[in-house]
Amino acid sequence: MMRNFFKKLWKIITSPFRLIWKIISLPFKGWKTFTAFLNEDPESHSLIDTTTSVFQSKEARASFFDEIETLRKHLFRALLALMVTVAISFIFTESIIDYLSQPVGGIDALRAIEVTESIGVFMRVALMSGVILSLPYIAFEFWFFLAPGIKPRSKKFGLIGIPLASLLFIAGAAFSYFIMLPAALPFLLNFMGIQAELRPASYFSFILGVMFWIGVSFEFPLVVYALSAAGFVKPHVLKNQWRLAIVIISILAAAITPTVDPVNMALVMLPMSILYFISIGLSYIAYNGRESKTE
Repeated sequence: MMRNFFKKLWKIITSPFRLIWKIISLPFKGWKTFTAFLNEDPESHSLIDTTTSVFQSKEARASFFDEIETLRKHLFRALLALMVTVAISFIFTESIIDYLSQPVGGIDALRAIEVTESIGVFMRVALMSGVILSLPYIAFEFWFFLAPGIKPRSKKFGLIGIPLASLLFIAGAAFSYFIMLPAALPFLLNFMGIQAELRPASYFSFILGVMFWIGVSFEFPLVVYALSAAGFVKPHVLKNQWRLAIVIISILAAAITPTVDPVNMALVMLPMSILYFISIGLSYIAYNGRESKTE
């Protein structure tokens, strides 16, 4: 009896210290689990064998539906994150609208002609800013779903690529806003000497579209690196076909550029061409790393 009493008393006395130790050790345990997850090799199965087993094996079908359920949970969390970031963006959407309208003289320079036009612009900007804010987390959810089935090296590079992709997108959007649009807008607003009367809907649709597509184009080096690491793209092909790439870049620049003058097209072509040659170097790094792993 006395022994049990002292045992319980000791547990009561040491319980705060044990709780503190659990809290302190929790990050270290989490890091250990995460590094083990990163370095875990997946089971290798061919696509044909996996598809066949789903139709023939009851256990494989159960595993397949478990994966579907896991994907549903990841998509739900991604959607929840998007809802949260859009809700947060409502706080500063008016400031973003004011900032984006500075190239044309601010909000006072815009004239709405429809009752719901201003509300529609507010919602569009809030949604776009919410999507941009949630992109890293959404990308992480997709990475977390795919990670159990890919090699450790690809897991690590995929994880590193999430913040890098966000930075590249922001760099592209910043380039379009600070460099390209100030050069293009004066030409567009005074073409043939006709002064344009700007509507909020058309102006923000135009500026958000340009910023989005330029931001997407800045993701090209990362996409090339991932495809080269997977073996779908070979660096010597990119190197030998650089002339064709320049022609394609000029066509894309003409499609993205809001004006048809060569100055603004050159403003788009120059960074895209530089990104292409950077992509060749990254492709060599990724492909050589892949070859060394397979030897």
